[in-house]
Amino acid sequence: MNVRVLLFVAMASTACGCNGAPGAPPADSEVIAPDKVLDFAVLYATNCAGCHGANGTGGPAIGLADPAYLAIADDAAIRRVTADGVPGTAMPAFAQSAGGLLTEQQIDAVVNGIRAHWAKASMSSAAEVPPREAPTRGNPARGADVYARNCASCHGADGRGGEQGSSIVDGAYLALVSDQSLRTTLIVGRPEIGAPHWRGNGAGKPSPEDVSNVVAWLAAKRPSDSNDAGGVR
Repeated sequence: MNVRVLLFVAMASTACGCNGAPGAPPADSEVIAPDKVLDFAVLYATNCAGCHGANGTGGPAIGLADPAYLAIADDAAIRRVTADGVPGTAMPAFAQSAGGLLTEQQIDAVVNGIRAHWAKASMSSAAEVPPREAPTRGNPARGADVYARNCASCHGADGRGGEQGSSIVDGAYLALVSDQSLRTTLIVGRPEIGAPHWRGNGAGKPSPEDVSNVVAWLAAKRPSDSNDAGGVR
């Protein structure tokens, strides 16, 4: 075997060794640009899980995997909040058109993924569930009566907390949530922290008007220097 053949064999062996080296990327590996990622699991984990829970079960914010929530929130509402956020609250805008990082296609992927993964058909016809948006503004005085019958046993007579529930009239909390967020929480509850939905612990069956009135009672306790955006969440 001459010198040229030996040199060729050595070069071929070196090349093969490099391709199989530990940590070398697969031949078919491809880096996807951040604005091209459309996988729901990746988008949700990166942008939503920190507040809404790793599996949509809730955290600092309401659980998006709650069938009751998905029964009252249509795709248009979820998309609007995801894209534009809720000004004046902790919910940021994610759409590039509103200053966020996600494209329109990525917003669609998030909304469609939430519905596809967590909505249950059996909840979609829950006619007794109060509507997501209030048909009229509530009455704070009537809301105080509804609160006393349905909420005070957990949150205390004045809303400042009791043995089974935390304060819901804290100024810092009310300054960070919209009226719509309060309404949504009253309707669907926070099952991940033991807070029942609108019929959970009540005396009788609260009506949609009752829900609106309790929201009005809570909103009246919001600090005067904070403005409710009336956003949907």
